[in-house]
Amino acid sequence: MSTHGQEHDHHHHSHAHDHGHHHHHHHDIAEDRISWAFWLNFIFTIIEFIGGWLTNSVAIMADAVHDLGDSLAIGLAWYLSKVGKRDATEQYSYGFKRLSLLGALINGLILVVGSVWVLTEAIPRLWSPEMPVTEGMIVLAILGIAANGFAAYKLHGGDTLNEKVLNWHLLEDLLGWVAVLIVAIVLQFVDWPILDPLLSVVFTLFILFNVVKHVIHTVKLFLQVNPDSNKRAAILASLEEIEHVGALHHVHFWSLDGASHVLTAHLELDKRIDVSALIELKARVAKALEPFNLDHTTIEFEMPGEHCRDNAK
Repeated sequence: MSTHGQEHDHHHHSHAHDHGHHHHHHHDIAEDRISWAFWLNFIFTIIEFIGGWLTNSVAIMADAVHDLGDSLAIGLAWYLSKVGKRDATEQYSYGFKRLSLLGALINGLILVVGSVWVLTEAIPRLWSPEMPVTEGMIVLAILGIAANGFAAYKLHGGDTLNEKVLNWHLLEDLLGWVAVLIVAIVLQFVDWPILDPLLSVVFTLFILFNVVKHVIHTVKLFLQVNPDSNKRAAILASLEEIEHVGALHHVHFWSLDGASHVLTAHLELDKRIDVSALIELKARVAKALEPFNLDHTTIEFEMPGEHCRDNAK
């Protein structure tokens, strides 16, 4: 049994080292993306406040407040991404990756609150629309599309839930500025001030729907729900195909941050085998699990007739 434990430790450490390098690289990319998004958003928020004051536009001022909320959310995500790179400690044995999940949850909630606030501002204007200063709106809209578009491009394709939620922050702003630009151009020619709040409501509802989905998904990951049913089924199938593996039980598949997954499982063997055969079996298990890029794996082997200690609990 001690040989089994030592062998497991040796394999686990070499495996963890390889993956550690890969995930540090992944986190550096995530941090770089988030830092770009933060500075672009923060600088543009300041420009918006000044622009809103100069054009005397309540709509742009409202958007500036919304962008300020986004900047705070992105700043928080940036900080959590940096902290998330720290190595595991005795107290935080899985490391700090779940902080990024916490960031995704907080950012999602900020965005939900921000969207509801935008709706409370925009909906009353449907009944009493006001004509904004269109020239100033056009200039700020072009700046807004450029800044938020570039930031959204930098975050596009991110693996972590944190990056995905932040991308919705930026996409909301981008769509909002496209709407502002379209409305400002149309209002140069026709007197339809209702277009401004109408487009604002439509885009905000669209973003709200997607962010609520992300928030629900994040809460589920906190509750250690299975992050990917297809992947779980594929993992089980590949383990069951291994020679001498009779059945599986106590299979737990969950995620640290939406991208880094954890697997624990008990493998029941169909015959008693010696230590050298067990070492070979472990190598086959490692090879079967390799394509799934799991962050942490704990596999328990049970001989025929052996009592599973977890069944008593």
